[in-house]
Amino acid sequence: MLWTKSDDFTIDGFPMLGTAEEQELSFSDLDSSDSGRDEAGFMHREVVREKVGTWSFQYPILDKEDYHYLRALLQGKPSFTFGYLDEDGTRHTTTAYCSKYGIVVKNRRTGTFKNLKFNIIEC
Repeated sequence: MLWTKSDDFTIDGFPMLGTAEEQELSFSDLDSSDSGRDEAGFMHREVVREKVGTWSFQYPILDKEDYHYLRALLQGKPSFTFGYLDEDGTRHTTTAYCSKYGIVVKNRRTGTFKNLKFNIIEC
């Protein structure tokens, strides 16, 4: 394994792999389907939920073992329990799902995978 497992982030209680990059955390509000612009161009919002968390992960290179470990954590799960530490180090868990998954396919010469990127989004 190129990466060590870290309890900073967990999926269904299993540690994710630590990364070389800082994880990016962003928040979004969810609007109802009744939200939108009127004919005069004014925006009318009906916020149904505020500050839904999105964590972005990136692994620049993975060996076969690392890649299969992360795939097993994420594959075939419409949602899962995601554990994380907030800014002050307090542990939280939430229901989440994986989105925007992408990777450069295996390099046949070196047996490595490149640029695995995915987002974990709070349900």
